[in-house]
Amino acid sequence: MSLKIYNTMSREKEEFVPRDAGKVAMYVCGPTVYNYIHIGNGRTYLSFDIIYRYLKYRGYDVKYVRNLTDVDDKIINKANEEGVPAEEIAERYSIAFNEDTEQLGLAKPTIVPKATEHVREMIEIIEGLIDKGLAYVVEGDVYFEVTKFADYGKLAHRSLEDMRAGERVEIDPRKHHPMDFALWKSAKPGEPSWDSPWGKGRPGWHIECTAMSLKYLGQGFDIHGGGRDLIFPHHENELAQTEGYTGKQFVRYWMHGGMVNIGEEKMAKSLGNIILVRDLLKEHSPNVLRLLALGTHYRSPIDFSPEKLREAESAYDRFLNARRRIAQALESPAVTRFPELVEEAGRLQRAIQETKSKFIESMDDDFNSAAALASLFELVREINMFIESNEQEMTMIAKDALSTADGMLTELAGVMGLNLMLPEETAGLEANLPAEIYDLAAEVLGLSLDNKAKSELLDELLVRRNEARKQKDWATADMIRNSLAGMGIEIEDTPLGSRWKLSRD
Repeated sequence: MSLKIYNTMSREKEEFVPRDAGKVAMYVCGPTVYNYIHIGNGRTYLSFDIIYRYLKYRGYDVKYVRNLTDVDDKIINKANEEGVPAEEIAERYSIAFNEDTEQLGLAKPTIVPKATEHVREMIEIIEGLIDKGLAYVVEGDVYFEVTKFADYGKLAHRSLEDMRAGERVEIDPRKHHPMDFALWKSAKPGEPSWDSPWGKGRPGWHIECTAMSLKYLGQGFDIHGGGRDLIFPHHENELAQTEGYTGKQFVRYWMHGGMVNIGEEKMAKSLGNIILVRDLLKEHSPNVLRLLALGTHYRSPIDFSPEKLREAESAYDRFLNARRRIAQALESPAVTRFPELVEEAGRLQRAIQETKSKFIESMDDDFNSAAALASLFELVREINMFIESNEQEMTMIAKDALSTADGMLTELAGVMGLNLMLPEETAGLEANLPAEIYDLAAEVLGLSLDNKAKSELLDELLVRRNEARKQKDWATADMIRNSLAGMGIEIEDTPLGSRWKLSRD
């Protein structure tokens, strides 16, 4: 079965055919950094983290761009409320976002561009739109003229008349059409601003993503993602201005995640039911939050409640308990190889292969994580039944089958970013890691080592090595590998990325 993706543009599942064979170019709209991220944001980033990991597992070379919007009305309003520069707000919450996503266990994107670092590219695109007659200047502001783009509304599947039906803002009389949107905003006292052909000002929100996605992924890139709330106006406007500028297809597959409901109500500031990711992480494992996300298809709304959290915690315990039972069984003395319980061991081995097939089939069907997760729980059930029927006669063949099952369970869970390492395994691993890791991390990364576990530093060293390899800085990459090898730590480069393991006991 080939990978199929539901495309918001066509409203159908389509066979995934990337622009460049074997490669995937993916852009996901990151946060506007004016506050801590809430669970609605977290759900979106978790969904695309799972998609990113699975695409790599399937052998694609994925270039994943997730931006930071660090200049915007919301940031400026927050700065005015606190009486501090907008840059201070953006920096504070950019750091907070990185902390929260690291705590959530999100894989680092290939590139994390900031809007303020790409203003020159935005100005060039705006100039091109003006030259093409698709934008106009009014008193230092620049607007995109929606009536000049014939396909405006094709992503949201709405006409201009439909879009106007829900208007709740005062119409700007300077606009040619009420739906025209800002590409450039003239400077106001105390706001961040840049020089432009139209005077000092700053970019509009939509033009930022156009500039950054085109720069790093080029025209017609594969996947553009975000929450369902971004379809209109953000992604609709992105599409119009980009295709108006290039005259070519902007994105091949548009993907949008479902919203989060709190007690059957949509999460919203007006309802006062916003829950921050960092607050949840104080009391719950990131694996539990990931399981909660995995249990619902990324396009469907997810109901969040204390009951749902408890269900996810119980589900995670089922995985860990299965692994504990396997560990205990593997430690038990093996009986003689005769008579071997060949038939039962063969049944478990078949269940293992069926699990992998069902897992891939489910994820190939528009990343159906709920069905993929169900296949893992079915394997857990088979494992438990096998142990119960063999606990009196744990033969070598039985142990081999259990060891294979354990490896498959942890492998496929890892594909979705779910860490099934037992607490006792983590503690033992940390104790066995050499203290020299601190010295290497300080030398290579210049990191503050306060409160850093050795395993965390190893993960960061692998990130630095991968960066060096991409930059063809082979000296640094080889130095990290060789230094770790000298400490008894082996690096493995896999389709899921690089990982480390102790090469000696």
